[in-house]
Amino acid sequence: MTRTFERNGKLVVASHNPGKVREIADLLAPFGIETVSAGELDLPEPEETGTTFRENAELKALAAAKAADLPALADDSGLCVGVLNGAPGIYSARWAGPKKDFGFAMEKLRVSILEAGTHDTSAWFVCGLALAWPDGHVEYFEGRVDGELVWPPRGDKGFGYDPMFVPKGHDITFGEMDPAKKHAMSHRADAFRQLVDACFKS
Repeated sequence: MTRTFERNGKLVVASHNPGKVREIADLLAPFGIETVSAGELDLPEPEETGTTFRENAELKALAAAKAADLPALADDSGLCVGVLNGAPGIYSARWAGPKKDFGFAMEKLRVSILEAGTHDTSAWFVCGLALAWPDGHVEYFEGRVDGELVWPPRGDKGFGYDPMFVPKGHDITFGEMDPAKKHAMSHRADAFRQLVDACFKS
């Protein structure tokens, strides 16, 4: 049976990425949930040893929940490119290197697609979302949004690979899109809808 989360409770966002923490806090705001990030609590970042979005999201959520003795929400998300057999996928952040330079990561992606010798630029974002409790219970949800990659990158909103991703049915990138509009349709929003429907029942 799905475990529900008490509204107006406190939740740890198990991330040290300011952009991701801000986006998750925005998505949780309508539910009156107080959020605190793993970075603010000075929690260590666990090594992401999983081979799937689910495994990595769950290990991050469990580590934060147990360390903070509070429910914790973690996501593991990434950009998957068709011609690269789903890469960079769970390694999306690592492609940006130790300095988290996504300009470098996007250039690396462009070169990799060129080397694949195709004009296929189809790609999709995946978000694996895990809600964990200190006792080890976990609920998991996964969202996806499909689109195309463009070059050069466009827009300074969002974060990560957003400036080179145009979601299906649109002609602007996530990097150019108003954050509220992106939040309503992103892979993270898709996973959040599932989480809310299952765990945040009134």
